[in-house]
Amino acid sequence: MSANAPATGAPELIVVMRASATAEEVQHVVSLIEEAGAGVHVDEGGEGTVIGAIGDRAIVAGLPLEAVAGVERVVPLRKEYKRVSREFRSRDTVVRIGTAEVGGGRFAMMAGPCSIESHEQTLAAAEAVKAAGGAVLRGGAYKPRTSPYAFQGLGVEGLRILRAVGDEVGLPVTTELMDARDLADVVEHVDMIWIGARNMQNFNLLSEVGRSGKPVMLKRGMSATVEELLMAAEYVAKGGCDDVILCERGIRTFEKATRFTLDVSAIPVLKAETHLPVIVDPSHAAGKRSLVLPLALAAVAAGADGLIVETHPTPEHALSDAAQQIPAAEFGAFVQDVERLVQVSGRTPSR
Repeated sequence: MSANAPATGAPELIVVMRASATAEEVQHVVSLIEEAGAGVHVDEGGEGTVIGAIGDRAIVAGLPLEAVAGVERVVPLRKEYKRVSREFRSRDTVVRIGTAEVGGGRFAMMAGPCSIESHEQTLAAAEAVKAAGGAVLRGGAYKPRTSPYAFQGLGVEGLRILRAVGDEVGLPVTTELMDARDLADVVEHVDMIWIGARNMQNFNLLSEVGRSGKPVMLKRGMSATVEELLMAAEYVAKGGCDDVILCERGIRTFEKATRFTLDVSAIPVLKAETHLPVIVDPSHAAGKRSLVLPLALAAVAAGADGLIVETHPTPEHALSDAAQQIPAAEFGAFVQDVERLVQVSGRTPSR
């Protein structure tokens, strides 16, 4: 396996090369690892090259790499979530979604209607998102509803509308994937796939989207710990996808004043544990549009790399989540309030 074809799987250790290491020295380390029967993942960004050794722990650990020319240090990976950990990659990952970038100081506003209901409704919401400087258009084509009698989404027709509207206004698009049987249709129409809270531990689905070739946003399950979220992300990364975004969207507690309890503390914890971007969904945490802005500002202050927010041209007529969607006419003012804090914190809004 060459350095240009990264291995999938969990690295057992990383080899940090000196900043002055030559290409020949890097290739020599890669060859030693491969000759031992292990896989290799080479990361050439940041301050120097980092080589991940993937394979049997006993074999990898026995390689005498510390004394090889160009090697600065060898670090065993202790976390069970290896590819997504800060141990594996110290610098922040920047995920590209079409023209938008998330992470590494780039703050992305993702917004759009909860459900795609029609071309006209989606276009009106998308125009508001674009005018406000939003980076990504979101919209649900497949809807996970508590009641089997509630609106379930337009399916493939919704995907077609989302793609057409995104192209019309000039925004990359994202939607939720619930079922692996819909993966091909979703991949064909969107720039990023998101996995919702209810599927966070659907491990077969996570592995499938990891092999899809698309960036993936993974929402924290409503009863999941931070570690469980990171382990779920590891499934996606193990499938071959390094472009993963984590989303805190509120967890279930005893409190009933909000739809869910936004775990603001999870943001800095995740930022310390992983190199992946961390965004927040204040709409689902709040459940009420009057609370979306305060929760959004709290998320920005805690270090979030972006937001995913629901907006609708006429929320009172929305087929899902009417109470939490920001009217499209008010979305520009919402973004202005958020971006003032983003800029004060030293980050740059992604466009």
